[in-house]
Amino acid sequence: MCGRFALYTPPVRLARYFEASLTEDAEPAYHPSWNVAPTDLVLGVRDRPPPPDAPAGAEPERLLMTFRWGLVPRWSKDATSGGRLFNARSETVDTKASFRDAFRARRIIVPADGFYEWHLEKTGRKQPHYFTRADGAPLAFAGLAERWRQKGAPEGTPYLRSCTVITAPAGADMEGIHDRMPVILDPSAFDVWLDPGNEDVEELRALLRPPPPGTILHHPVQTRVGSVRNNDPELIEPAR
Repeated sequence: MCGRFALYTPPVRLARYFEASLTEDAEPAYHPSWNVAPTDLVLGVRDRPPPPDAPAGAEPERLLMTFRWGLVPRWSKDATSGGRLFNARSETVDTKASFRDAFRARRIIVPADGFYEWHLEKTGRKQPHYFTRADGAPLAFAGLAERWRQKGAPEGTPYLRSCTVITAPAGADMEGIHDRMPVILDPSAFDVWLDPGNEDVEELRALLRPPPPGTILHHPVQTRVGSVRNNDPELIEPAR
């Protein structure tokens, strides 16, 4: 699973890396965090389809925007489901009712600087570890997005944009720590994953796999990260 991550790189730098434009709300709403938790505001990269009146052959617009972490399906009666749907399993993401529509039409990338996972030791103690890309680049989690508004809400009520992070069975870089991990997309897969016109389920599912060995590194960190009240750069420092 993926229940905590760090995101402290400024949006303008992330937009440059993902070759995206910043939406108006992205920078004002952004706050660097070393302990992002479900229901927090996160950033996401999405390709918005051209408008119906666009010229033939018009390309999608790639945007970096804000989402609340924890997906709220369009048919939800309220937004409380978002607190539970912060992860989607790769094995069922295209069939489970909560995610299948978003998988087909609203795929995004959730950027992160690193993520945490806890290793259950033989003593029963849980030791957190912090994972980052070995090459220093931002992590690109495969994610899904939804847009929700309370049924019967007055016209003009803003929609809630929410998202989830897809997880898969762990790869070699997670060995001995945990049996699942977030899906980390390689830059070569960005266009395929984000393409709003791509309806090839098999091609998309093929991307939901662990990265090659050596893609990510990790080190143990302080147990302070277990509390959302703690949020500072020391959380990602190696534990003494």
